[in-house]
Amino acid sequence: MSRRRILTASAALAVIGLTLTGCTAAQNDGEEGGLSIDLADLATTTEPGTQPVDEVKWNLPYEPMSLDPIFGFNYAENTVTANLCESLVRLTPELATEPGLASAVEQPDDTTIVYTIRDGVTFWNGNPLTADDVAYSLQRQLGETATSYFSSYFQNVDSVEVTAPDQVTVKLTKPDVLFTQAMGTAAGAIVEQAAAEAAGEAFGTPSGGLSCTGPFSLEAWNSGKSIDLAANEGYWGEVPLAAKLSFSFIADESTAVNALRTGDVDGQYFYLPPAGLTQLANSDEVTTSYGKSLVFWTMVTANFDGGLGDERIRQALSLAIDRAALTKVVFQGAGIPATTLAGPDYWGYEPEAFEAASKEFSADADLDRAKQLVAEAGAPSEPIVLAVQGSSAVHEQTANVIQAAGQAIGLEIETKVIPVEQFGNLYFDPAAREGIDGFFTTNYGSFADALDVYQFFASTDSHNYTGWDGADEQLFAARAETDPAARAELVIDAQRIITTELPWIPLAYEPVTLVQNDRISGATASFAYLYAPWAATIGGVE
Repeated sequence: MSRRRILTASAALAVIGLTLTGCTAAQNDGEEGGLSIDLADLATTTEPGTQPVDEVKWNLPYEPMSLDPIFGFNYAENTVTANLCESLVRLTPELATEPGLASAVEQPDDTTIVYTIRDGVTFWNGNPLTADDVAYSLQRQLGETATSYFSSYFQNVDSVEVTAPDQVTVKLTKPDVLFTQAMGTAAGAIVEQAAAEAAGEAFGTPSGGLSCTGPFSLEAWNSGKSIDLAANEGYWGEVPLAAKLSFSFIADESTAVNALRTGDVDGQYFYLPPAGLTQLANSDEVTTSYGKSLVFWTMVTANFDGGLGDERIRQALSLAIDRAALTKVVFQGAGIPATTLAGPDYWGYEPEAFEAASKEFSADADLDRAKQLVAEAGAPSEPIVLAVQGSSAVHEQTANVIQAAGQAIGLEIETKVIPVEQFGNLYFDPAAREGIDGFFTTNYGSFADALDVYQFFASTDSHNYTGWDGADEQLFAARAETDPAARAELVIDAQRIITTELPWIPLAYEPVTLVQNDRISGATASFAYLYAPWAATIGGVE
């Protein structure tokens, strides 16, 4: 394979000088307000707290729609639910897996998985966890009418049955390496069958309540105001030091930053770097940590009949984007230029093979090649229109980078601001994408397997809302391949196709940004916070 180049020189941006020297942010003497972060050595944990705490106040960027784990494929929802509802397998801070509510997992053959249910676990109300609860929690995500946001992981599940008092057996129609790994996400979270059936569609809402086994229980949900959790004194593991974990919903970024600096809020995870990130990094009241992450920032092609329909135009635009400038200016140094969608933290198996494959894509500038591609394809007769989320500095600034890149190679690019409350419609509603050629999004796979990202482009996947199907052969084969080396070859082949044809243009890898008030410590610093009880180790600091 020849080396592919997808990065370029500056697209006429004034770049803030930054250096990268440590996992926790600090003022960089001699530089213009830059952040000092070692992006090659990201954190997984923070020092566990040692003292009991009456209450930890945490902020969310918006109020969750539901706390039912099957509807938890988003940041605020998972941040809360991870402390409430446990999964069969647990994602560790290092992004590996360990036993969860299943004390053992066995695979007697490639299409049979046997889960042994952990003994001595109870729901918050004291009722014991049973194999029936486990089977129910998985069964409600089966079938074409299932409404679970994780239903794509269940597409090859034939049956889920109780096969012993402490045992549940899953039968697959064919081997599926994604299903087995997904049991460490909210797809594998277990709820109490009786409570879920009694609440019906209200389960997981302010009026319907919730019943799970986690280290915190749901105490109250005051719609529009707060969600309050209480330490589960009957927890099978170590009971949290924090007696109460309360969530606020401060959506305005500057208000949230001020609340952290003044101590009105004790902590927050940011899925995009706030404009006040340098203020937080330099504060004497909080500690900002940057963690291992599976999150990436990308530009999605929304319409293959429009200005981005010709892959040569997408390739040219990708070649012209100055990702180094983007991560320094837009992400304030708290970002890594992306060459493929799945970055190094996805290399959970065969890392040498994935590392070698990543080097096929160079960071060298190639504006000449970009201009040549535009000349070959012919510049679109109409401007390329990119949707920008309203009130988002990251969206607006990224659009400026893309516009500068386009101008440098003869492409006219315009932006259209979409109100934040309507922006999500771009993912689900074709009518919302009319007149839109592309938009920006943070996205992520759920575990350390690059296939989980590239599976978005399989023709059967719910993420594939534009119908691109150029890597189906490799993706379907990889999903059924249980040998890691053989699977890596297939995934790398799919990666080549996707990164060449660029249905999504990779822009940056986003470390987890965690801010904690200095009176506490212990929150998980890595991406695992979305699926494992990240607050269970929070306590006071002497």
